Amino acid sequence: MKQKIVIGSRGSELALWQANFVKKELEKKNKNVSVEIKIVKTKGDKILDVALSKIGDKSLFTKELEVELLNKNIDLAVHSLKDLQTEIPKGLKLAAVTKRHNVQDVLIGRKKGITIFNLPENATVATGSLRRRCQLLHLRPDLNIVELRGNVPSRIKKFLESEWDAIILARAGVERLKLNNYISSIIKTDVMLPAVGQGALGIETRSDNKIVNEIVHSVHHEDTYKAVLAERTLLKTLEGGCQVPIGAFAEIKQNGLSLEALVGSLDGSITFRKKIRGSKKYPEVIGKKLAQDLLKAGAKNILDKIFKTARAK
Repeated sequence: MKQKIVIGSRGSELALWQANFVKKELEKKNKNVSVEIKIVKTKGDKILDVALSKIGDKSLFTKELEVELLNKNIDLAVHSLKDLQTEIPKGLKLAAVTKRHNVQDVLIGRKKGITIFNLPENATVATGSLRRRCQLLHLRPDLNIVELRGNVPSRIKKFLESEWDAIILARAGVERLKLNNYISSIIKTDVMLPAVGQGALGIETRSDNKIVNEIVHSVHHEDTYKAVLAERTLLKTLEGGCQVPIGAFAEIKQNGLSLEALVGSLDGSITFRKKIRGSKKYPEVIGKKLAQDLLKAGAKNILDKIFKTARAK
């Protein structure tokens, strides 16, 4: 008799692609396992008319899934790792991280070949991300940035029905849903750093569920885990969330783990960007060190100002 386990997932097309991907991988690598998917609606799915930065909840897309986990209604939750807060609730753990997809952002414009740099002067670009807004305005202060929420297909639909010049989305989501034909250009990471964990899937489980944790470990990719651990440690040290423009990207290469990160002001006028390299054995040390370097360089002043403004609202 097969061991049945239940995945909890949000109901968007991308979330279900991710859950089904993990289901197939688990069943492929564990012949005695049968996987079901249960859809759970999160706060972030319900509130679509407010900017993420104004909701101010770090567990916007995860809390309800974590409640289902703790109540033993599901055995594991599959998240876009960039949505999973760095402080995981007691009794739960990040049990596995899948091999990372492409981490870059993409620009979707009116024709192929449009880039951030050849958009018309004072062009309107839509994004729901402060990280993207900050980096866009740093590169092109003339741009008009407008708010965009919703799942990937609905964002593309809104764009096609709008008079905007472009929108920016994560490459991983667009490619996973086979919407590549809408991509005008891929934004290299040296132009725009991605969100922490972008492109990777995180599998969250109950800490004490040994059987499920062993099964889940079969889809774990250690190099991706070490890279995103460096990024998540940096984010945790900076105390960042969706209210703060922070980008980061770690890579494991032959000569160790490299981590690059950026902290910027909301209007993009000031940015601090630094890079560090170290042993892949110590991703948390690397993440913490780079965060401290950024704070010392002046990022602390930016963060203090943002947190003060957020508390005043």
